[in-house]
Amino acid sequence: MRRFLFISVLVALCMCALPQRLSAQFRQDAFTQTYNDENDSTYVSDTTDKLFSFKEWAGGMAHKNRIKIGTMAAAAAVLPGTAQIYNRDYWKLGIVYGGMGTCAGLGGYYLHQYKKTDVLKYKQTGTWLLAGAGLIYWGSLMDGVVCYESDRKPLPGRATLYSMLLPGLGQAYNGEYWKIPIYQGGIIASVYFLTSNDLNYKRFKRIHNQATTPGVEYTGPISADTAKYYRDVYRRYRDYSAVALALVYLIQVIDANVFAYMHDFEMNDDLSLRFEPTILAPDNQFCYAPNGQINHAVGFRLGLTF
Repeated sequence: MRRFLFISVLVALCMCALPQRLSAQFRQDAFTQTYNDENDSTYVSDTTDKLFSFKEWAGGMAHKNRIKIGTMAAAAAVLPGTAQIYNRDYWKLGIVYGGMGTCAGLGGYYLHQYKKTDVLKYKQTGTWLLAGAGLIYWGSLMDGVVCYESDRKPLPGRATLYSMLLPGLGQAYNGEYWKIPIYQGGIIASVYFLTSNDLNYKRFKRIHNQATTPGVEYTGPISADTAKYYRDVYRRYRDYSAVALALVYLIQVIDANVFAYMHDFEMNDDLSLRFEPTILAPDNQFCYAPNGQINHAVGFRLGLTF
């Protein structure tokens, strides 16, 4: 009981010693917004940067200035080979343009021959050649991102583009290898269910069309109503699978970007709380009494480390 009374009296005395004006505990510049003053040397614009600047890109292509990796990748997606020009890998332009042009041209030729002759071999050859052109296009984008020079490691833009071009690669770039099976497993599972549900949807749609087509005798074991029910069910499941695939893909891109930004964020187990007496006399206008004297006061300081 005596200990409780002693602590209560001590707390009461300390509370009486606190300054009469609570604002005396804050610095004056905390209440003065000068960071948006254009006349101030520390002025920083509140507006966001442009997603793409043609002037910046043109200067980068002429090697007059550096451009952001996102600007370079966006331009390369529209004009293949520009990333190689910016990275000064001119010898790769022959591979990019020659490979894409040859594969696309031959692919179109074989597909045209398939339409004329209905030979399945022409269709398969043309499809594979067009796929090859797409693969070279993808490789040109990946090459541009890999060869982009930057002083920051990891570079958030590079991690983001890695994940966009190849899911899981951004996590590998950040050193978080344990996340790769999670995201790739989610993508593989989503693709599997998307394909399976789409096949079943098309199957029951075909059965329903056969059972309801006038003038066509249908003798199958599945009725039209049953086929319609399962057609709608699998169509809904197919749509859910497509949404799940898009979500997993988007989440792994965001994950790569966020954790690349937080790479230097210090996190440790040092979680402590400090509670100690102090003198409250900050150097601002709120610490002055009406008589012009500095209003010193004794109080407590609370510090949290995390």
